[in-house]
Amino acid sequence: MALLKNQSSLWPNELAEISRTEINRLDSENSSQYEKLLSNESIPLSSENKDLLRSLYIPLSNWLSEQKKTFTLGINGAQGSGKTTFSKILKQILVNSFKKSVVIISIDDLYLTKAERLQLSHTMHPLLATRGVPGTHDIKRGLKIFKKLKSNDNSPIHIPTFNKASDDRNNYHSWKIVTEKPDIILFEGWCVGAVAESEATLNIPINSLEEKEDSSGEWRQYVNTQLKTNYSELFSQIDELIMLRIPHYKKILEWRTLQENKLKQSTPESTGMNETEMLRFIMHYERITRNTLKEMPARAKLVFEINSDHYITNTLFNNEVLSN
Repeated sequence: MALLKNQSSLWPNELAEISRTEINRLDSENSSQYEKLLSNESIPLSSENKDLLRSLYIPLSNWLSEQKKTFTLGINGAQGSGKTTFSKILKQILVNSFKKSVVIISIDDLYLTKAERLQLSHTMHPLLATRGVPGTHDIKRGLKIFKKLKSNDNSPIHIPTFNKASDDRNNYHSWKIVTEKPDIILFEGWCVGAVAESEATLNIPINSLEEKEDSSGEWRQYVNTQLKTNYSELFSQIDELIMLRIPHYKKILEWRTLQENKLKQSTPESTGMNETEMLRFIMHYERITRNTLKEMPARAKLVFEINSDHYITNTLFNNEVLSN
C-alpha cells in the first residue's frame, strides 16, 4: 500500500495523494489555529495530537476538497470518541486553506423536544423519554434540511440546536442559519450510519435496563424498526462514511463522564448526572454501539482507531491497517 512514508502514515496515499511540500505549507498555515482549537476543547497539545494535523487532518481535508457537488461525509463515533472536535478541525482547515463552504450537522441537533419525547413515551414506550436512540430524532426535519442544503436555492436554512444541559431543543432564535449552498456537509453522531440488527438478536437483553425496563422487547423492536426505515432514509444522504472506533465499549463510561464534567464547567446551571445516572443513560446506547463497533469497520470508507489514551493510532482502509 502506497503511503507518504515517515510523513503521513495514517493516510492511504491512493485515496488522495498529497505531497510533503503541500503538507508542510498547510501545516504552517493551520498550526496556530489548530492548537488554539485544541486548547478551547481542553485537549492537551501533546506530540501525538500535534502530529495528527500533518498525518491525518490535512490529508483528509485535501481529499474532501477534491469531491464534487455538495458532498456529505458521515462521521460515526461512540459517545466520547471525539467526533465533534474532529468535525470542527476538518471545518477549520477546509474553510481556511481550501476556501470551502462547510456545514456541520450533529444528529444530536435533530433530537425531538422534551415534550415530544414525553408524548412518545406515553404512546409507544416509557424509555423513549430519554434522548439518544433512533426514534427520538426529528427525521422529517433532518431530511428537509439535507434536501435544502443540496439544492441550488441559497435562501436561509435554519438548523436546530440542542441544549444538553436543559435536555431540550434551543429556542428558534438560537438555531444555526446557513445562507449559502455548502460544498461539504459533515454529518456527525454516535449512530450516524448505523444499521438495524437481525430480529433474532433482539430477543436477549444486553443489559439490566433492557432486562428490567424492556422485558417484552417492545422498545428494542421499535428502535430497530426505526433504524431499518426512517433512519436508513436519512443515512442515505451520506456520500461516504468514516468511523472513529474506540478500543472497547468499557471506555464509554469514562469518556462520557469527561464530557459531562465539561458540560458542568461550561454550563454552571447544569447539575449533570452522577455515576449511577450516567451508567443507566449509556445503557440506552449500548446495543447499537456494540453492533456498530462489530459491523461498521467492514463497510466504512475509513476507520480511525483510537487507543485507551484517546489518541488516533491506526487507520483501516479497505480493511487493511496502516501503522502509525
